Amino acid sequence: MSVTAISKTTQYLTFTLSDEVFALDISKVREVLDFTTVARVPRTPDFMLGVINLRGSVVPVVDMRLKFGMSATERSVNTCIIIVEIEIDGEITILGALVDSVQEVLDLDPEQIEPPPRIGTRLDTRFIKGMGKRDNDFIIILDIDKVFSADEVAAVGEMSESSAA
Repeated sequence: MSVTAISKTTQYLTFTLSDEVFALDISKVREVLDFTTVARVPRTPDFMLGVINLRGSVVPVVDMRLKFGMSATERSVNTCIIIVEIEIDGEITILGALVDSVQEVLDLDPEQIEPPPRIGTRLDTRFIKGMGKRDNDFIIILDIDKVFSADEVAAVGEMSESSAA
């Protein structure tokens, strides 16, 4: 989805990773949880922390800082897990995204959103829906459906199934 497809005011959940502010379309967010114990699953990528029990369902948890090439998230009183729905190849997967802190729900009008930056051909910015502007700050608006590859989502699904067994 491009910025031109954003034609009306949309609500976004903002969160931090390191000193950067990111946002997700609120329609992709199921809930926000305080950090809880994550059961590690062997032989998974580093950014996949493991799984949590969410009211009887096994939900994989991903450290978003590691996914974006940052240092691992250091747990604090503000550390949260955002439960999101991602869609790849028509399949919906529930995933927990570990973030440093959740900020607020923010309304952004289309004129407050710039297209994603073009940073040459080597960097993949397809997962950035746009750059939100608030005051003098930028907010990186993620397309959560494009943050993870189909192979990564398949691995998440396998992790959930093997942990449930």
